[in-house]
Amino acid sequence: MSWKRACYLTSMVIVHLVAAGCSSESPSINRNNDSGVSAAPATPEPQQEGLLVLAFGDSLYAGYGLAPHQSFPAQLEKALRLEGLVATVHNAGVSGETSAAGLQRLAFTLDGLSRKPDLALVGLGANDMLRGLDPAATRANLLAICTELRRRDIDVMLTGMLAAPNLGQDYSRRFNRIFPEVASSCGASLYPFFLDGVIAQPQLMLPDRIHPNSAGIQRIVASMKPAIARELREKQRPSD
Repeated sequence: MSWKRACYLTSMVIVHLVAAGCSSESPSINRNNDSGVSAAPATPEPQQEGLLVLAFGDSLYAGYGLAPHQSFPAQLEKALRLEGLVATVHNAGVSGETSAAGLQRLAFTLDGLSRKPDLALVGLGANDMLRGLDPAATRANLLAICTELRRRDIDVMLTGMLAAPNLGQDYSRRFNRIFPEVASSCGASLYPFFLDGVIAQPQLMLPDRIHPNSAGIQRIVASMKPAIARELREKQRPSD
């Protein structure tokens, strides 16, 4: 699917949520309960040997509306293991999170892991877009996150998002170039659009038309797995 087509389809399913930004309650791509933002269910500390992948993002990573085993990190881990890669994917998704909030908790998250991740997947920015936040600020936050990960010698893959065209041509242009620019600046790999091939398919989405259902996550994992597996195979220790 082309980016232009994806942008159009994205606008069709999130225009109602963007409009909700005029209400007194700040909109976000995900809420797990009536109190607002909440973290994903705690993932047990990885104890076994093997590769460690950090999935650091918002509700699309956290698994909004899904059972824990249906979330993106859980399904990715299963898919990688079926490929013969002994990998643990640590779910560090937080529902409703902006790029600024992600930057604030990055060090705490990394310091709480049992060891340095072999790869960090970063999926933030959707809530910034839905709230109409300045793309320059989103770019700065994502670049700071990526820079800190690289400073710790952690490889990074950004999973991008597209702006809804109803936010305006200028906003869409500024937002959509964030992810390729940040990836280029910090030496990260890039999966351009996390919801590619899913957001326009009602059978792959939850009733809110914002979040993928389990089948949608399975489709996303299938699309992303080859690139992730390539990076991990280069790091897989002979004893794994």
